[in-house]
Amino acid sequence: MQERSNPVSRNYAEALLALGTKAGDREGFGVMIRDVANVIAQDATVKLFLESPRVSYERKNVILAQAFGDRVPRVFLRFLQTMVHNRRQMMIPEIATEYAKLLDAEEGRVHAEVTLARPMTDAETAGIGAQLSRVLGKKVLPQVTVDPAIMGGIIVKVGNTVMDGSVRRRLSKLATRMRAIA
Repeated sequence: MQERSNPVSRNYAEALLALGTKAGDREGFGVMIRDVANVIAQDATVKLFLESPRVSYERKNVILAQAFGDRVPRVFLRFLQTMVHNRRQMMIPEIATEYAKLLDAEEGRVHAEVTLARPMTDAETAGIGAQLSRVLGKKVLPQVTVDPAIMGGIIVKVGNTVMDGSVRRRLSKLATRMRAIA
């Protein structure tokens, strides 16, 4: 089942994508919003500071301006400050996720969860991505995990679609057929 997007997060992500497009740096804006989301997730002090009702939004925005200074485009900083002003700063992780989804859709990219029985080299992973891209007609970004239990072959999951070419599945089907015959 596909998880539903929060409409508020999606609206902010759409606004940020428009800003990134206008600035000519959609990928860069995606990296910046993801970095801010990661800091919130990993640094308890930052998270507490942002969610504290005792700190005014004006003070938070001053601190944001000091922290980011010239490190981010002014329009990106203003976006963050607007979120703080609207008390939406704790939605930054959701907005980062929505932004990535929107950007992938705009760029014609899909993410594929690829499960293999053994580790692959970067070249082999790139080859799998290229083959999947040809089959699906979109740029596929493979995210590889290793699970020796599949014994061999490959399992690919794109969205809700699963393509199971594992040896484990083939053996299971063979065993089912053999039981049906016996």
